[in-house]
Amino acid sequence: MENNDNEIIVGLDIGTTKVAAIVGREDLNGKIEILGFGRADSLGVKRGVVHNIGSTVEAIETAVAEAEKTSEVNISSVKVGIAGQHIKSHQHRGSIIRENSEAEITADEVNQLINSMYNIGMKPGEEIISVIPQEYTVDGEAGITHPVGMVGSSLEANFHIITGMTHAAKNIYKCITKAGLEVDELILEPLASSDAVLNDDELEAGVVLIDIGGGTTDIAIFHDKILRHTAVIPFGGSIVTDDVKEGCSIIRKHAEDLKLKFGSALANQNSDDEVVSIPGLRGRKPKEISLKNLASIIQARMQEIVEQVSYEIEASGYESQLIGGVVVTGGGAQLKHMRQLTAYVTGKDTRIGYPAEHLSSKVPEELKQPMYATSIGLVIDGVRDAKKRKEMEAEMPNQKKEQQEEPEKERRSTKISQKFLSNIIKFFDEEEKK
Repeated sequence: MENNDNEIIVGLDIGTTKVAAIVGREDLNGKIEILGFGRADSLGVKRGVVHNIGSTVEAIETAVAEAEKTSEVNISSVKVGIAGQHIKSHQHRGSIIRENSEAEITADEVNQLINSMYNIGMKPGEEIISVIPQEYTVDGEAGITHPVGMVGSSLEANFHIITGMTHAAKNIYKCITKAGLEVDELILEPLASSDAVLNDDELEAGVVLIDIGGGTTDIAIFHDKILRHTAVIPFGGSIVTDDVKEGCSIIRKHAEDLKLKFGSALANQNSDDEVVSIPGLRGRKPKEISLKNLASIIQARMQEIVEQVSYEIEASGYESQLIGGVVVTGGGAQLKHMRQLTAYVTGKDTRIGYPAEHLSSKVPEELKQPMYATSIGLVIDGVRDAKKRKEMEAEMPNQKKEQQEEPEKERRSTKISQKFLSNIIKFFDEEEKK
């Protein structure tokens, strides 16, 4: 056995169809080694939002217990993904007038500008969960990515601001604490997925990530390694199953099985004489389903989803700058001919995003599938943070340099702000005192 003392990370993906817990760490070759894995059906979450605390807690406990058993690791804290149709994004511009135009711009001034964005007025129940700088302007000179060290009388910046409903995050936090766990960090799910399936070249060239989950489809658009646009479409794999159920007049379990085993996103890939037989209910005759009819039902819904993605790409303003094309991941990406449908509707080169690139060769094939991209991404993010902490501890004499670079690290951050998480924790602390 190799001697590996790297920090162990646990990623917890609370989705609409499943709750998945993955225990991993970096191996000696720089790849992600999966120590254990647990999964449970998610019955308390709809479209990425917790609707039943008890059912969600039970699913978390089941998945974590299985992960503990397979990894032989005692799990106490987790990195958690957050998503849902309540997540929204906005563009905003901020500026500050400097007291001394001859002095160099400092990291503190950049952080002051970033932090000022958290004071923007929000609707009741809505809160800013992440502020991501796009580019800076110094005395009218735009397109600056590293303002620290420059001189000027004014500092401005464009920001990508992500907002969400506070109650949705509170319910996730409540479920995790009721399951006897601590929340190490909250991370936006589409951005965790991007860590698992996108590479630096794509992030720089410009790429669209489409994460098709059970309840929602999350979109993240990157250019020059900066997150430029995010959106959530309130449709995913579950509504496709519902369409099949209604269109074929069958029960939901059979509809899900049909979709997974025989479904296709392109109806013209099936011939008219292809049929599949499903069992009848309580001794009734088996029912024959045309695969072409099945694919027609699936294609109609998936095409609607991808058309909404195309609208978001156009709305982002980066439609002509996405050299990296489109990457589709999540459980919906495993649908046959999904790549071809996406390429046809968006008009962009498309590939399916697998997290296998970052995983060691010993990882089971099941975990290399797109449906586990978010879970793997949460572990990857945790591993990266652990390495940064080690480097900072080893370079304490250079702490000042690290502080100077901090705003630039913030530009690429996929994190939900610690301020947002602190407010949630504070809320529950006050509840306990009452």
